[in-house]
Amino acid sequence: MIELLIALLLWSVFHSLMAGVAAKNWFQDTFGERTYRGLYRLLFNIIAGWTLLPILYLLATRAPNGLLWSVPMPYRLINYTVQFIGVLGALMSLWQTDVWRFMGLRQIVRFLHGEADPEPPSRFIDTGTYKVVRHPLYFFSLLILWANPVMSWLAFIASGWATIYFIVGSYLEERRLLAKFGDPYRRYQAQVPRFIPLLRGHDQPSATGK
Repeated sequence: MIELLIALLLWSVFHSLMAGVAAKNWFQDTFGERTYRGLYRLLFNIIAGWTLLPILYLLATRAPNGLLWSVPMPYRLINYTVQFIGVLGALMSLWQTDVWRFMGLRQIVRFLHGEADPEPPSRFIDTGTYKVVRHPLYFFSLLILWANPVMSWLAFIASGWATIYFIVGSYLEERRLLAKFGDPYRRYQAQVPRFIPLLRGHDQPSATGK
């Protein structure tokens, strides 16, 4: 359990630091704006993926011990259905946000082709899954995690950690989006719930947009 907590902490620290303004500014000042806009997203995803591997390894090799619950058949089919919805919804959300841009591949291609600005402009998306909740990737990821029909203590801790991280991350992300898009995003916050569908009015942003 200690190893998992350390792995989760390291992933969170690396992910948060690289997503922060200080790391982005350092990279841009050191390597130039064009290199930053062309490479940073891909490097971010590579490091996030590498630091995720120890977590997946620990869950795969030690999860069978200390079961909290194991849903029997045929009720387990309900869990699988919820997880399928989660996977489908996450893929739809990624596609809406331009999955190639999200992965950093579009930027690296434009960078290698010598384009002056390798990073395509970001768009404010409020349709599709983003019309249901403001953070559909987080929401559908949580469906996948918590609908696990065989939940061990390690998987439970990892799911709880991810839930807290997504909640905190959503506030930080919305602060950035509010600064970038202004009143249109503020109206979007007032109309669409943060995580849970149909809870409009129960998850309103504060006056500062946090």
